[in-house]
Amino acid sequence: MGEIVEVQNGFMVELPTLVLVHSPLVGPSTWESAAECFRRKGYPVVVSSLDGVVDDGAPYYRGFAEAVARAVVANEGDRPAVLVGHSGAGALLPSIADAVGDSVHGAVFVDAILPHPGGSWFDTAPPQLRDHLAGLAHAGWLPPWNEWFPAEAFDTLLPDEDMRERFVAELPRLPVTYFEESAPVTHGWPAVRCAYVRLSEAYDRSTDEAVRRGWWVHRENADHLAMLTQPDRVTDAVVQAVVAVADM
Repeated sequence: MGEIVEVQNGFMVELPTLVLVHSPLVGPSTWESAAECFRRKGYPVVVSSLDGVVDDGAPYYRGFAEAVARAVVANEGDRPAVLVGHSGAGALLPSIADAVGDSVHGAVFVDAILPHPGGSWFDTAPPQLRDHLAGLAHAGWLPPWNEWFPAEAFDTLLPDEDMRERFVAELPRLPVTYFEESAPVTHGWPAVRCAYVRLSEAYDRSTDEAVRRGWWVHRENADHLAMLTQPDRVTDAVVQAVVAVADM
């Protein structure tokens, strides 16, 4: 069971389980350092893994959602939960909330793309990125994420060599059909409260849209992988968002 904490109005509440979801483009270690920080703060945590899901073929969104739902059931059952999605996981959160069910009480997007029901990942990407990826594809598959950019970009984001090697070792190859698949339309989304934690300038447009939608928003001037290199800083911001969406 989670820790019981006293909130300012004097009532005792149980902290929700944080379901940490990584982008399909990376691996679960993206959240591991932050997960330890959350646990020290008293939060039950599920670090879900999307590894190998694409090997089962389409529909990919449903496959990712079911993988997370299985992890939640195996670890925390039907306890109240808040979904926390990073980067490309943002588009998955409506499907995950639908698969997990009524135990989901909120969703936090961390430097993440927003849901695009009825549209594909390629539909939301800038044209120059779509063209770049088309040139990288081979036999219907894209190379791992680190090969989309110059090597020095990852040296800057992850200066620790051991951390960088572990991160890169988890990066999967994904089929082009994942990026072409239309995200499912989940009826009733968002049935939960949403918040946005911005880490880098690349996600300013998503942050501005979150503001327009009336979500709770917090801006950090960090970088896209700050949960790896600055986990305490990121978890402090996410906890604020969790409190906001859980209405604690």
